[in-house]
Amino acid sequence: MAKEPKNRTSKPTDRKSPKKEAPQLDQGSNESNFRPRLRDMYEQQVVPALMKEFGYKNIMQVPKLERVVLNVGMGEAIQNVKLLESAVAELGLITGQKPVVTRAKKAIAGFKLRQGLPIGAKVTLRSRRMYEFFDRLVTLALPRIRDFRGISPKAFDGRGNYTLGLKEQLIFPEIKYDEVASIHGMDISVVTTAKTNDEGKALLKHLGMPFRT
Repeated sequence: MAKEPKNRTSKPTDRKSPKKEAPQLDQGSNESNFRPRLRDMYEQQVVPALMKEFGYKNIMQVPKLERVVLNVGMGEAIQNVKLLESAVAELGLITGQKPVVTRAKKAIAGFKLRQGLPIGAKVTLRSRRMYEFFDRLVTLALPRIRDFRGISPKAFDGRGNYTLGLKEQLIFPEIKYDEVASIHGMDISVVTTAKTNDEGKALLKHLGMPFRT
């Protein structure tokens, strides 16, 4: 008689758990529950005002903030790396986001600059952090500039984007003077979906940007 096959207990196949997608900006933290004041202001006040001012027929035509980029150049870092480390830490405090260290794209012998050498830091803000930072910039930081009379309305790039140069980081209340390693400036670029300078200027002005008249 043929022997009956032994009962084999089938082992469950090991299935790899699906990889978790990287969380999007501001998710997985208390920021997810935070709605910036400036975003509400944009939707409730700025959008209707711009539609009336420019005669937009569709709400999708209304320009909006796309991203804000902060860039710090630290040429002194060639001689003292600690100055760059301090600037990176300060930029993180100002924006609430980890900066990216920027490196030299090519060597310049006259400045003793080698390709790939760290020379600055950059942060790109979007979504909630973008609105929150822009709000603090126009309501808290800029008014702290000595003898401030507004910013120049001529720093647009022809496509509705605006770049602002600051001479020192001390205007941000997050930075304590006694803990600063060196005083340095930064460039802040506000990128919008506007198609013209007039539309971009109107958007920023309605959001509180204090342009000189």
